[in-house]
Amino acid sequence: VATSQPLATGAGLAVLRRGGNAVDAAIATAAALTVVQPPSNDLGGDLFAIVWDAKTKKLHGLNASGRSPKSLTLEKLKSELAKLDVKSIPPRGPLPVSVPGTVDGWFELHGRFGKLPMRELLAPAIRYAREGFPVTEVIAEGWARNAQLLKGFPNFADTFMPGGRAPAKGEIFRNPLLA
Repeated sequence: VATSQPLATGAGLAVLRRGGNAVDAAIATAAALTVVQPPSNDLGGDLFAIVWDAKTKKLHGLNASGRSPKSLTLEKLKSELAKLDVKSIPPRGPLPVSVPGTVDGWFELHGRFGKLPMRELLAPAIRYAREGFPVTEVIAEGWARNAQLLKGFPNFADTFMPGGRAPAKGEIFRNPLLA
């Protein structure tokens, strides 16, 4: 188990110590990363996985990438682009967002390959969101950069900028709504 955030790595290692398998550890690690490293990991993303099943000697692939929202027709997209006076989908905002596939991907992988109960795999992420965690230096830097770009979007500042700013290195950040 290796990540850029020790708390997420620890979540995956703890699962292995309890008898979980690599898929269990990957789910626990990924879930923890969505909490402790929000500038680069979130529930609103996609999941791609390749899993080797040693029992059957088969390789399995999963594409849990999201689709365009059902109500976003081509006509509606063109209308929204015209309102923004742009010809292509902007890099940020609601238009480039697809329906997230991450969580569905976790459950698909778990249903096929998981060993431990999902509630155990998600417990570290829930605990970090509820009780908080110290923000590391590198994550604080990325968080501050992203916060400046995203603060105007609905609910972003309320969730990720307590007190009107991104958390600084060493501060404890809690995300009770995510918990």
